[in-house]
Amino acid sequence: MSERGATSSASPAVGRALDILLYLAGRPGLVQAGALARDLDIPRSSAYHILAVLADRGFVTYIAKEQAYGLGVASFEVGSAYLRHEPLERLARPLLRSVAGKLGQTVHLGILNGAETVYLLKERPAAHRAGEVDIALVTDVGVRLPAHLTANGRAILAHSPEAQLRALFPRPGDLTTRTGKGPRSLAELFGLLRRDRERGWSEEVELVSEGFRSMGVAAFDHHGRPVAALSSTWRRHHARHDAHEVRDVLRQAAGRLTAAVSGRAPATTDGGQ
Repeated sequence: MSERGATSSASPAVGRALDILLYLAGRPGLVQAGALARDLDIPRSSAYHILAVLADRGFVTYIAKEQAYGLGVASFEVGSAYLRHEPLERLARPLLRSVAGKLGQTVHLGILNGAETVYLLKERPAAHRAGEVDIALVTDVGVRLPAHLTANGRAILAHSPEAQLRALFPRPGDLTTRTGKGPRSLAELFGLLRRDRERGWSEEVELVSEGFRSMGVAAFDHHGRPVAALSSTWRRHHARHDAHEVRDVLRQAAGRLTAAVSGRAPATTDGGQ
């Protein structure tokens, strides 16, 4: 078979694989293969074959208990790689500078890469930029930390599908800690994420570093999916502001970033107290 012929014959399968990924991306939960094949008008045998290939590559994950599929880690990493490019950072930078100025605290923009928080931007208050000694934070640009311990990461995880969470944490009984504090099981983590999702913000107290506290709020794309989070960190016992004030400033900035990327916050985000 010629190279042209091979490409032509393979195109339908490639197209169907992309259709499946887009279909799963647009669904809030898991989808059974039969429903997927019916909705996309794909023969069931073809759907199962393509799903098996995508699962083998990590683009979808199969949850045996539900006998259903969801997006896998590889799909999320592709999306995260796109968001690491300059446009998101360019839109977020002035927002972070404004928040740092209002709060007098260090502010970050972070995304998920696998089960880790990756910090893309770090903005310090003007006094720190002018030469004052900054607080000793480990969260510099490019630093990776376990997402389930950071307020930034948890703000994103809280709005991620369960199938993705199970793919990100395949060994749920072995969640790492840095300070001896934090969730130790997937059930405990799910409980924290459920609470964070309902109130619309996340926080950690001394899970990353002793003596420090952080809050995080997610920004969303046009499907209502989390694409990044803004977070602020301060000394636990030397706060400049009430925690509710920090939360409100972060929520306003995250809302502006969501609008800047033509996104929308999901209905479950109510900004609860």
